[in-house]
Amino acid sequence: MLKTIAIVVAVLIAGVLMFAATKPDTFRVQRAASIKAPPEKVFAFIDDFNRWGTWSPWEKKDPAMKRTFGAATSGKGAVYAWEGNRDVGQGRMEIAESVPPSRIRIKLDFLKPFEAHNIVDFTLASKGDATNVTWAMQGDTPYFGKIIHVFINMDNMVGKDFETGLANLKAAAEK
Repeated sequence: MLKTIAIVVAVLIAGVLMFAATKPDTFRVQRAASIKAPPEKVFAFIDDFNRWGTWSPWEKKDPAMKRTFGAATSGKGAVYAWEGNRDVGQGRMEIAESVPPSRIRIKLDFLKPFEAHNIVDFTLASKGDATNVTWAMQGDTPYFGKIIHVFINMDNMVGKDFETGLANLKAAAEK
């Protein structure tokens, strides 16, 4: 009986590992919102790390989070690092590209709970009296990440935070 259980467990583990190998090598999470404010106003909230506290969903997950800013807090080269509880982990962001008022690209490095290196893009497009904002994150999925993705849907998990952040950004920019 014990031998049968061991074989079944081994087959299940092998199945999960084989299924994980079929997962994509990259991921992308994206959400969008329409904000009734000019692109310049919305852009200013995203391009300045000092202003992320007003809209970032992770700021509220750990109010005691330690934050460190580089010499520049906005525009290309601006740096923001954080260390917090298990909900926010530890990492660093650097604005790699800033094209007012239409695009911001951020190099995002997570250190904890898992190391990951991703790219975040914010694109802003004027549409009448509103600005369409798209927030996207993409990166490589190493094999260990593929195993995690068998059990956790990255799009649902991170996507909810993006939706919350965009709603917060909308509220702040429309004031």
